[in-house]
Amino acid sequence: MSRRLVVLDVVGLTPRLLAHMPRLRAVADEGFAAGLGAVLPAVTCSAQATLLTGELPAGHGIVGNGWYFRDLGEVLLWRQHHALVGGEKLWQAARRAEPGYTVANVCWWYAMGADVNWTVTPRPVYHADGRKEPDCWTDPPELHDTLTDALGTFPLFTYWGPGAGLPSSAWICRAAERILADHAPDLTLVYVPHLDYDLQRFGPSSPRAAAAAAELDAALGPLLDAARVRDATVVALSEYGITDVSRPVDVNRLLRAEGLLRVYTQAGMEYLDPWTSRAFAVADHQVAHVYVRDPADVPAVAKLCAGLPGVAEVLDADGKAAAGLDHPRAGELVLVAEPDAWFTYYYWLDDARAPDFARLVEIHRKPGYDPAELFFDPAAPGAAKRRAAVALARKKLGMRYLMSVVGLDAGARAVRGSHGRLPADPADAPVLLCSDPAAARDRLAATEVKALLLELAGLAPPPAPAGAAPVPSRAAVAPVPSRAAVASSGVSGRPPGPAGPPPGPGERR
Repeated sequence: MSRRLVVLDVVGLTPRLLAHMPRLRAVADEGFAAGLGAVLPAVTCSAQATLLTGELPAGHGIVGNGWYFRDLGEVLLWRQHHALVGGEKLWQAARRAEPGYTVANVCWWYAMGADVNWTVTPRPVYHADGRKEPDCWTDPPELHDTLTDALGTFPLFTYWGPGAGLPSSAWICRAAERILADHAPDLTLVYVPHLDYDLQRFGPSSPRAAAAAAELDAALGPLLDAARVRDATVVALSEYGITDVSRPVDVNRLLRAEGLLRVYTQAGMEYLDPWTSRAFAVADHQVAHVYVRDPADVPAVAKLCAGLPGVAEVLDADGKAAAGLDHPRAGELVLVAEPDAWFTYYYWLDDARAPDFARLVEIHRKPGYDPAELFFDPAAPGAAKRRAAVALARKKLGMRYLMSVVGLDAGARAVRGSHGRLPADPADAPVLLCSDPAAARDRLAATEVKALLLELAGLAPPPAPAGAAPVPSRAAVAPVPSRAAVASSGVSGRPPGPAGPPPGPGERR
């Protein structure tokens, strides 16, 4: 019979932040801490897919938090259906060894439609009149009322946006506790996003980052206690580390100025027209996929992007192959930012022509990621908050409203933390903590986490069925911290265990 696991995805957790998190450090004190390689792009959807499948984006197909859906002619971010993720998932491998293996997914991405036993994921109510209300989606459906009756409605507006903060992570942790108590899954996956917020707003070097780490550590305490009561092995890991930035880079404005990106206009507002553009970028933190319609244009577009200040690398077909990003969903080119830079999605040249959704928290309509959504417009925060109050009053009266609070260039200039490129400093790289010392190692690649979790569960599944996609031989793995580097952050751990596995294919160490 397998051993129970609780796997916490603590977004943005790094050796540097562990100094402020005594409850999480205690996990390593009981077991071990290991440096964890990052996948390129080091963003949530790509990283989670790699952790759960053992494959790189070339294998599982999640090339970012979103991409250009060529068959639809649309840029779509933050899709939720599990069918988008290729490869054999961790629990599918586990069930080849133990057919009755049970799994709870509490807010890991691509949850909807996954073949697990219990699912919780944020899912707003979109009313016919345009109002958006906080809620979540669960499977089985009755789990929804069980959780919301006990914990209240999922606090969506603290999950993202100017009000993002601890309540959403605390709710997720309490939901995981309830599922552990009621159902005792063999594997419980828990996504905890709190460190994403103030680290992007103020930077990981700010006092606010240390405070966020401390408050999250306290919120994790009851869940860690609940795992201990259930005799579960705890694994806490991160997808990426957030580093200090100061420069937004406008790739799409460059492409537009060169006549490569086209827009269409409605009601005085400009919209990206990917159907007719010769080239455009889907910006995703410190990585951008550049889609080029005509292969003959690729060399010229690559040269143009390479000359843009803030661009560190331009990956062509060979570069994507070396990074494990050569999947049909990827752009013809992939840009990687300089360490202190990140990419905006902005394509308009005059703010008066920006689409109305640009000033909203609107993650599904923007053709790229927008961290400015974390702020009330820095150019006039008081006015933005007053607009929010008026919108909230209209909402309570059942009237249509727009929560127009996001700054444009002022919001972009305010961002102080980002991620996506491979980290240069091990103190800012992802980390994995485990309460079981028997599996101790110094480091592992993201592609090795699936196998580690199967080992911790005591499962050795039979070989995958014929025709299953192999793990790509290429890797995009960040430098990972040594045991000494992790220990310097305050993780004392037990005496060093084995040196760990040899480097994976292509791993840079």
